[in-house]
Amino acid sequence: MVTQNAGVTPGTLYVVATPIGHLGDLSSRALEVLGAVDLIAAEDTRHTRGLLTHFGIQKPLIPLHEHNEARQMQMLIARLQAGAAIALVSDAGTPLISDPGYGLVAAAAAAGVVISPIPGPCAAIAALSVSGLPTDRFVFEGFLPPRRPARRTRLQQLARERRTLIFYESPRRLVEVLADCVEVLGGERKACLGRELTKRFETVYRGTLADVQSVLTTHSDALRGECVLLVAGAVASATEDAAGNADAERILADLVAQLPASQVARLMDRWFGGGRAHWYQRAIALRAAVDL
Repeated sequence: MVTQNAGVTPGTLYVVATPIGHLGDLSSRALEVLGAVDLIAAEDTRHTRGLLTHFGIQKPLIPLHEHNEARQMQMLIARLQAGAAIALVSDAGTPLISDPGYGLVAAAAAAGVVISPIPGPCAAIAALSVSGLPTDRFVFEGFLPPRRPARRTRLQQLARERRTLIFYESPRRLVEVLADCVEVLGGERKACLGRELTKRFETVYRGTLADVQSVLTTHSDALRGECVLLVAGAVASATEDAAGNADAERILADLVAQLPASQVARLMDRWFGGGRAHWYQRAIALRAAVDL
């Protein structure tokens, strides 16, 4: 069966974000797409059927998870190439973000299938937006390795990362993960723990890593529900700052000799931060000095 509904385009794979908790966060566009496609590929069909039933939607569901994705995607690609419109959903949030679906999307792209995002909730971005930590540059790490030696190795690799770190974590591992973070990254690092985001018992803890670790010993509720842990990036040492400044000065001089000041400012702000106005003034001053 190939859809003729106006809400979707035949032969298109729709990557649909679903609520991470509050059902009111499902967008009207997502509802329209889910109600119009020919079938829905879902991480857990039982979970998704409950969501669809709540909104009065009845559609064929096909399971797509880490254990069967390699088998299912060839069939789904064939259906798409035959003109079917298909929605891809995970249990919660945006598909592929620590959820299944990458194999299908990559295969669909390689096959020339049109892929359309239906944006919406994402726990990582939701937590970042209320964390009080820097949001201009961040890195999403998903779940840390479950075993301690591998987890500590990964944290050591991230210890000098300057961007805000975002991790997903299960409540049963949270205590040992925070202990490793305090030991490897330092208890003084600013951090934020968001749990049960958008749900009834939503809670956000802010402070240092040591503060958040302390919360877990006094608030047993913090060990319930899905969690997002955010940690501030490392502060550059004086040596690193000096090296960075030297690099910036050298690059600035090279750019000023070749490009208009406005373009120099845009590039320097993208690479080093500090604002376009700052770099524009620096470029103008350097050009004037060279012209003299």
